[in-house]
Amino acid sequence: MSTRDPDRRRALLEAADRVIRLEGPGASMAAIAAEAGISKPILYRHFGDKSGLYQALAERHTRRLVEAILEGFHGPGSERDRIRSTIDTYLAIISENLQLYRFLMHRASAEDAATHSAMSTMIRGLSQELAKVLMAESELADPARAYVWGHAVIGMVQTAGDWWLDHPEVSRATVVDALADLILVGLPAASAPPPGVPVQD
Repeated sequence: MSTRDPDRRRALLEAADRVIRLEGPGASMAAIAAEAGISKPILYRHFGDKSGLYQALAERHTRRLVEAILEGFHGPGSERDRIRSTIDTYLAIISENLQLYRFLMHRASAEDAATHSAMSTMIRGLSQELAKVLMAESELADPARAYVWGHAVIGMVQTAGDWWLDHPEVSRATVVDALADLILVGLPAASAPPPGVPVQD
């Protein structure tokens, strides 16, 4: 069977998912190969090498995450509703896929520069999308400021999410509301001119 057979490739990625969900960041290539019923060299042959497998897993899961988050960005409702929905969606996905998230964000990204680059590209893409929303909806005229804020907000949510995963005693709703309040209060305050600076007509 061709190593490029998409059905076979999908089956191997699903085997990798099962092992990682069970074993977390410590999942070994040997365990993934055994789950798929093949040897480790054959597993690598399908993806080129371990880096290729990591990148395929990253692409598979970041695509789903990005699609879900963008749906929240551009969904119906008030600004607060959409901010809460987007943050809640992100937290729900990483908590429901905890072992995969930790494998990709920490193990694979630390071991493999290309995977690290893929995850960074995903985060930058979300940041740029948020910047576009800020410029369109808040009439923010300064693109540089919008992109700074977009990256800052995405980074803040990601870091807060990592903290929350280690503190399951804190409810998801508490984290969502805390982040939404910070964004909704912080961005308008940052948009306002400094005290004593006249507003330009």
